Amino acid sequence: MKVKKLLPLLLLPMFLGLSGCGAIEYLFVEEVYEAPPSELTEFTPEFELKALWKAEAGDGAGETNNDLGAWWQNGLVVAVDHEGEVSAFNAETGKRQWETELDVTVVAGVGGGMDLVLVGTQKGEMIALNEADGKERWRSRLTSEVLARPIAGENVVVARTADGRVTGMSAEDGKVMWSYQRSVPLLSLRGAGAPVIAEGRVIAGYDNGKLVALSIADGKVVWEKSVAVPRGRTELDRLVDIDADPVVINDTVYAVTYQGNVAGVDLTSGQTLWSREMSSQAGLDAVYGDAVYVTDDEGNVWSVQDGSGDALWRQTRLVRRHVTGPAVAGDYVVVGDLEGYIHWIARNDGRFVARQQITDAAIRSQPFVVDGVLYITAADGTIAAVRVP
Repeated sequence: MKVKKLLPLLLLPMFLGLSGCGAIEYLFVEEVYEAPPSELTEFTPEFELKALWKAEAGDGAGETNNDLGAWWQNGLVVAVDHEGEVSAFNAETGKRQWETELDVTVVAGVGGGMDLVLVGTQKGEMIALNEADGKERWRSRLTSEVLARPIAGENVVVARTADGRVTGMSAEDGKVMWSYQRSVPLLSLRGAGAPVIAEGRVIAGYDNGKLVALSIADGKVVWEKSVAVPRGRTELDRLVDIDADPVVINDTVYAVTYQGNVAGVDLTSGQTLWSREMSSQAGLDAVYGDAVYVTDDEGNVWSVQDGSGDALWRQTRLVRRHVTGPAVAGDYVVVGDLEGYIHWIARNDGRFVARQQITDAAIRSQPFVVDGVLYITAADGTIAAVRVP
């Protein structure tokens, strides 16, 4: 595949904030060839997998590269496609419960909480639907494109927008209660990690490598911590975006940056508990006190010791397969890839134990586990549920 050396042409939509023709001329120089995705290696499966159910949620991401992962809420699996078709399925059976056509352009997955299903739009609208029947409850106008899954808790709906704002809205009527903003660097990766609500705080990652904790009541800063510090001579070298969703377990926040670090941060104080060098946009998952699992930007899946960051193992046979962030599923971690496969990896030593093709389309959204069931969302709108062995 022919690409450019400094910034692949096909990845240009992932970047924001380019200014001036000179910058663009600088980015596109010297043609090189990208190696193809690694071939799948043979191994002896240790168990067989069968989907509990599959369903189709509209057209998925369509021709875009957007991550429109599904959302689990009170026994429902809810998904939205890029044209704003919202579908809710029974989490046990896959039976469609309701469907709502919003006729809006969507670039981030559906979210929810507080008996609401939440959809953010490319034009900066936040739309709240009733969880029970999908009927619209309210709409609220935000300042710019909603780039991450919205979330609700403690009577507040929280959204992250492209202009660097985290906004808190009333869950009752969508009225804006507070807004916190940080400047966006000249050049940043397109996308943003979804905010997380924990212990009265909203945790959000920013394009400058900072992790921020805000009071959910008024949006005031409780603490902020640099997970990575921008370094280097060029804007590309200095990219340290936190685009993967932070994960909060007990009193620890886990976060990873592009061209930076993976770290554990104390939820109460913001103190860094441990850190190690890592680059990831795909994301992570963790087992508190045991290990943190990360997919790096080459497609390697890592296990690192929680508390120290020491490497426990690295699975290297999925490089360039556009692997998703990992999901902890019992004794395994699971990732999806560009050909619709999910790969089951043993948590103790990183070996492959099972593989299953869900669909022919790419899986771009990080899988997730609820009540012993793994849920997968593919780019063509396929949603699948698989029992964890």
